Amino acid sequence: MSKTRIAFIGAGNMAASLIGGMRAQGVEADLIRASDPGAETRERIAREHGINAFADNAEAVEGADVVLLAVKPQMMKAVCEAIKPALKPNQLVVSIAAGITCASMKSWLGEQPLVRCMPNTPALLRQGVSGLYATADVSQTQRQQAETLLSAVGIALWVDEEKQIDAVTAVSGSGPAYFFLLIEAMTAAGVKLGLSHDVAERLAEQTALGAARMATSSDVDAAELRRRVTSPAGTTEAAIKSFQADGFEAIVEKALGAAAHRSAELAQQLGK
Repeated sequence: MSKTRIAFIGAGNMAASLIGGMRAQGVEADLIRASDPGAETRERIAREHGINAFADNAEAVEGADVVLLAVKPQMMKAVCEAIKPALKPNQLVVSIAAGITCASMKSWLGEQPLVRCMPNTPALLRQGVSGLYATADVSQTQRQQAETLLSAVGIALWVDEEKQIDAVTAVSGSGPAYFFLLIEAMTAAGVKLGLSHDVAERLAEQTALGAARMATSSDVDAAELRRRVTSPAGTTEAAIKSFQADGFEAIVEKALGAAAHRSAELAQQLGK
C-alpha cells in the first residue's frame, strides 16, 4: 500500500478508523483523500489525519487506484451513479456498505472490479474482523490491496461466494451485540446473586475480554479451552449443563440464521 492512492467516499467513523489505521502503519497522507457532504466532517478528517478532503465525490476519485465506498446503504445508488463518469476502467471499488450486492453496484457503476466487505464495529478500536468477497475481475494485486486496507483495523478473511457475506454478517457483523447481550445478562445475574452493579459489570466485561484473548492466542479451539476450564462436578460444569439443557446451541444457531436471513432480505430491498 506504500504507493497505492486511495479515495474514501464518505468520511464517517468507519472510514476515519481505516484512515487512522493506515496512517499508523506508515501510509503517507498524500496517498489518501476523502470526500463527505458535511463540512465539519471534512474539516475533522483533514485535521486529524493530514489528508485532503473534498465536498465533491468525483474530485476525490480522480487519480485514485482504489475507491472505498463508506456511505449509508440507502445512499449507495445515488453515490455510485454520481461517481461513475469519474471512474477509470479497472479501477478497484471496495464497498463496506451493508446489504448492497455486487450485482447492484455493477448495475450502478458499470463493470468495475469490486470487493464487498463486511467489517464490524470493533474496527473502530482496530480490533475488528472483516469478511471480503471479490468479483472475478479483481486481480491478485487488487485483492491484496483490499486485504491490506481492511487489515488496518483488524483481520480480513476472504469468502468464496458472495452469499457467504450474509453468514459473515450473522457471525461477526452483528456478533458484537450478542456479546454485549451476554455481558448484560451476566451483570444482571451477578446483581441478583448479591454483587453491586459496578462489580458485576466489571467482572463480566473483563472475563469476556480475557476469554477472547485466550481463544485468539491459543493453539487449540474454543471447545478444548472450554473443556480445560470445566472440572468434573464443578461450578463451571453446573453452569454449562444448565445452558445446554435449555438448548443453548440451538438458540445460537436459530439467532444467527435469523440474522443471515435478514441480511439477504435487506440486500434485495436495498439493491432496487
